[in-house]
Amino acid sequence: MNKENLTIHLKVKDFNAWRTSYNGREQNRVSAGITNGRVFRSADDPNDVVILQDVADVTKARTWLGSPEMKTVMEKSGVLGSPSIRFAVAA
Repeated sequence: MNKENLTIHLKVKDFNAWRTSYNGREQNRVSAGITNGRVFRSADDPNDVVILQDVADVTKARTWLGSPEMKTVMEKSGVLGSPSIRFAVAA
């Protein structure tokens, strides 16, 4: 069975404030079938963030990521603009 992967690239106002919010939402991600999150920061810009995650159910994950609740959470945590969200299947 192929594993789905979710990659999110985003810019944040303040990495530490964003990371606190991200860490506090682990249970919500697990409920949406999103696990094994790995957070990376650009060496040139610490507020340029990439998150790699495993996904059990793409439809469920898309619904959760597109929810009004998530939009509010992203705004409150300092996400700037719209994140780039990509789903991929292991080849």
